[in-house]
Amino acid sequence: MTGLTQTRAASFGAAADAYERARPSYPEAAVNWILASGARRVLDLGAGTGKLTRHLVARRLDVVAVEPSEGMRAQLARGLPDVPVFAGSAEAIPLQDASVDLVVCGQAWHWFDPARAVAEVARVLKPGGQLGLIWNIRDRRDPWMDAFSGLEPPHDNSEDDSENPRVGPPFEPVERLDLPWRQSTTVDALIDLLASRSYVIVLPDAERAALMARVRRFLETDPATAGKAEISVPYVTRCSRARMCGSPLDVG
Repeated sequence: MTGLTQTRAASFGAAADAYERARPSYPEAAVNWILASGARRVLDLGAGTGKLTRHLVARRLDVVAVEPSEGMRAQLARGLPDVPVFAGSAEAIPLQDASVDLVVCGQAWHWFDPARAVAEVARVLKPGGQLGLIWNIRDRRDPWMDAFSGLEPPHDNSEDDSENPRVGPPFEPVERLDLPWRQSTTVDALIDLLASRSYVIVLPDAERAALMARVRRFLETDPATAGKAEISVPYVTRCSRARMCGSPLDVG
């Protein structure tokens, strides 16, 4: 991981409020697909503010969360006070060997060192357990979304990793599913959405303020968004799952 990537990976705590307000949740069908139906104890790895954790709790699973950012952990703890949340990373998971049935990861696998993360996930999973990965990707096939996303500064992103996440042994080949959907949101939430991106968080203050001003002007003048109380945002949720070699849990 480069120095800039490490800085970006560590930046989210500074924008945890915006992240919680603006980042979308996940479609129920996508969450169902990455879950193993025989799983009871689940680790949400890189849990952030709890966007995916909430889905797990709603399904009455025994959930534990691991998140490296103090600011993100604080947000998760406020929203989900009954979920144990620990400081840790994918490369150093603070759980015992073979202690969970399922590990899920929302919007975060691309930040990890895949070789070390795979070894740690395999360590904490019970034999035959499963890894489930999920990303919300803005659907730039929509012309308005393409124009909005084009306002961002140049950056690398998670799209390549979400299409072909690096997992490998001791896991079986990754299965993939894409689900298009739309979220209803507001101009202010879209500005928060951009403000919660790591490549925006790490900008110098003046550059970040100028970018936010350009984005607001675009949203307030573009025919697709001007004067609208609600804006329909297109996404594709990219899902991946891989089972540990061994006796597998049932997959829904």
